[in-house]
Amino acid sequence: MRRWYCGGILALSLLAAASAQAQKGGFGVGGMLGEPLGASFKAWLSDSTAIDGGVGWASYDDEGWQLHSDYLWHQFDWLSAGSGRLPVYYGIGARLKFADDTHFGIRGPIGVSYILDNAPVDIFAEVAPILDFTPNWRVEWNAFVGARYWF
Repeated sequence: MRRWYCGGILALSLLAAASAQAQKGGFGVGGMLGEPLGASFKAWLSDSTAIDGGVGWASYDDEGWQLHSDYLWHQFDWLSAGSGRLPVYYGIGARLKFADDTHFGIRGPIGVSYILDNAPVDIFAEVAPILDFTPNWRVEWNAFVGARYWF
């Protein structure tokens, strides 16, 4: 029962991101290198909020496939860039990891993204502490860099 509930929360987050693409037209897809290693997406909901997520191979501690999705707030005036924009972002989300035991927990991502002015690309770096509730309470971390192409 708990696995279906956790999977339902993640599916709703992904569905919200897909509907955001239709509403705003800002949807990015790319990759991430680090923990985990895999694919990344992001969809803007407003000028300062977005939903992002990823799927990839997480090799730290208990190896397995990880899915995560986060609600993000962006601060565009904290850092400046010569050309392009350099928002700092933070948020809250969920993580589901399929390993020997299924891990489910909450994430608190913090990152920075460089949004190029002359190309539909962003480059980002993120760190996210994770508090897993299953199979037992523990703290883990995600840390990765990546890039996305924007449609």
